Amino acid sequence: MADSIDIISIGECMIELSSSESLIHAEILHKYFGGDSMNTAVAAARLGSKVGYISKIGNDLFQEYLMDAWQSENIDISYARLVEGYNGLYFLSRQKSGEKEFAYYRKKSAATTLSIDDIPEEYIERSSIIFSTGITQSLSESAKDAVKKAFSIAKEKGCTVVYDPNFRSRLWSLDEAKEALNEIIDYIDIILLSAVHDAEKLFNISSPDKIIKFFWDQGVQTVAVKMGNEGSFIGYNGEINHIPPLDVAVVDTTGAGDAYNGGFLHGIAAGYTPFEAAKLACVVASFQIQGLGAIKPLPHKNEVYAEFKRSDM
Repeated sequence: MADSIDIISIGECMIELSSSESLIHAEILHKYFGGDSMNTAVAAARLGSKVGYISKIGNDLFQEYLMDAWQSENIDISYARLVEGYNGLYFLSRQKSGEKEFAYYRKKSAATTLSIDDIPEEYIERSSIIFSTGITQSLSESAKDAVKKAFSIAKEKGCTVVYDPNFRSRLWSLDEAKEALNEIIDYIDIILLSAVHDAEKLFNISSPDKIIKFFWDQGVQTVAVKMGNEGSFIGYNGEINHIPPLDVAVVDTTGAGDAYNGGFLHGIAAGYTPFEAAKLACVVASFQIQGLGAIKPLPHKNEVYAEFKRSDM
């Protein structure tokens, strides 16, 4: 029988070209990769979870770089399919002033062709957790259908379905994002969402207790509300707990929510309760924000568990 897998993440990973200077004046750009679904996958894999990635890769000059990079992070890319086309690209500047600049080039990228034909039932059946985001759904109608198919198979096979709306107004409208969430709400077991970027914008709710009860009423069993430097609130089994953040010097918050997601998914896959998984997630995010970028500063298992135990968690 084929090996089991802890977590499957579905989405798009793009090429990152970044500088510490304004993009107007920068002469040197550093090449890396990133994207919410991959950032989460790497965070979980570095903690020791077996992670798979479902995506489409364009056969451009960056294909080998991406595939090698993912495999070096121990991500299973058996179902990251190579297709004719190009990979999405984004430019990022993180300046000493704290100011950030982003420019995205992702229209008609290879990952936008993700469809129900790319969702392998037997692969999902071998996994414990299926994860995707609103950003993946926003890529195209066919990508949105792919997420729905993956979630429906997962629900049918008894896998845990985890979703992060990760709403970005530059990608689609509020109404489109809400409609996409409504299409899959019945499949979701765990929702991980930002109080500011998701709950306030999509539902006009800012209180973590109200957000949690809102999703409980819709049948979502576990709700994690990410609140940045206020930590997170977790609602599970009729109980709401506040998980405070660690006190660390913040260098860059890019990808902090994805780091949290990866830690949380790893915790659930490892058999922790949602409250314990959230404490682990806070440790992962606290390490990640002490470095530059979404993926490079993501911590590894030993350092995370040392802090997890030291913090009386």
